[in-house]
Amino acid sequence: MSTVQPRNDRMLTVEQLRSAILSDEIDTVVLGFTDMQGRLQGKLIHGRFFLDSVLGHGTEGCNYLLAVDVEMNTVDGYEISSWETGYGDMVFELDLSTIRRLPHRPGTALIQCDLALEDGTPVRVSPRAILRAQADRAAALGFTALAGTELEFVVYDTSYEDAWNSGYRDLVPANLYNVDYSILGSSRVEPLLRDIRNLMYAAGMDVESAKGECNLGQHEIAFKYAEVTTTADNHSVYKTTAKDIAQQRGKAITFMAKPNEREGNSCHVHMSLRGLDGSIVFWDEETGARTPLYDSFIAGVLRTMREFTLFYAPNINSYKRFAKGSFAPTAVAWGHDNRTCSVRLVGHGPSARMENRLPGGDVNPYLALAAMLAGGLHGVEQQLVLEPETQGSAYDSGAPTVPTTLREARDALAASDLARAAFGADVVAHYLNYADVELAAFESAVTDWELRRGFERL
Repeated sequence: MSTVQPRNDRMLTVEQLRSAILSDEIDTVVLGFTDMQGRLQGKLIHGRFFLDSVLGHGTEGCNYLLAVDVEMNTVDGYEISSWETGYGDMVFELDLSTIRRLPHRPGTALIQCDLALEDGTPVRVSPRAILRAQADRAAALGFTALAGTELEFVVYDTSYEDAWNSGYRDLVPANLYNVDYSILGSSRVEPLLRDIRNLMYAAGMDVESAKGECNLGQHEIAFKYAEVTTTADNHSVYKTTAKDIAQQRGKAITFMAKPNEREGNSCHVHMSLRGLDGSIVFWDEETGARTPLYDSFIAGVLRTMREFTLFYAPNINSYKRFAKGSFAPTAVAWGHDNRTCSVRLVGHGPSARMENRLPGGDVNPYLALAAMLAGGLHGVEQQLVLEPETQGSAYDSGAPTVPTTLREARDALAASDLARAAFGADVVAHYLNYADVELAAFESAVTDWELRRGFERL
């Protein structure tokens, strides 16, 4: 009998899963991992076969799953996988603390996985492994990292199939005007939002709230913070499941950073450290102020922000968010409760935390959390001094700016000795190739914008 404990009482132990399968309550076990693009990938396994052949041994999948573009095309340049190496397998290693029901899919449970080579060596370039390495680094320094991700999305009263067939033109947003904090606006979409909230709670997540946002049909569902790997796991499951629930209702959800010319989808990331015993390390209760450790952590995130931007903004479209007056940041700056800065400080005492406003809804949560944690720990280790706070609008502050294109971010990562020290040269090379593939695809594409401007008039 496994001694691995589930993360909470809404998730399942191995024995509870076994019992549910044997009683035909669960007939399908999904084994999933998160790929470079932030998507859940894996297999749907028959329950009895899972018990007989997979539970004790794991399963395999082609290693090209960490070496393809967003359209699943095999591409060159990855050391892990190629025609020359034969596109071999990697092993899905079951994390038995992550067994959860997927209530929107009857008879289905999900287990998230780590990845290893056939000889048991961890696949270091997998996003979950990259985050785990930084969490282990924090633990070695005496800290546990906590995080929460606030993920925005736009809802359309158009199915995914109809959106595809129309070339993503003339989509019908679920709200026809700005519904930021509007109870009426949220209520219009509440059947879908309620389904997502309740089904995610049943799947083992701690749901906080839903609220309207600024773009037409834009909303956000918030979840309680947790240990960083748990937060990334939940984020990945939620993002996939929300799309699935939407399609069951004939709707579509997009998490694109900038789906149109209005406000983009953000993914604000909140993070703090605690001692391994749960003690508060970011706040001094006697002085009622931040600790030097907290200041150094913030300084480290700022120091590495430009170099690590590729992990916060991984796609061509990501950079369309970064515009003056958009509530998306353009400046590498920090401030107290200042939404114009890339780093916003909020809370006090046990709730003291920093919010990284750079990532968009398209972010890979494992990579963003790993980058943020790596930067902060660099600041702690080097005892970096925090620069002065930005007062007023950071858009007009003259502070250094974040990269404005994927190519600029790619080149900043390529030049970063800090990144190689934090993540390893192999990880940096892998994600530089990811950026190169995206850039090559975009630069060879003929866009609607070009056709509209040039078909007749040029």
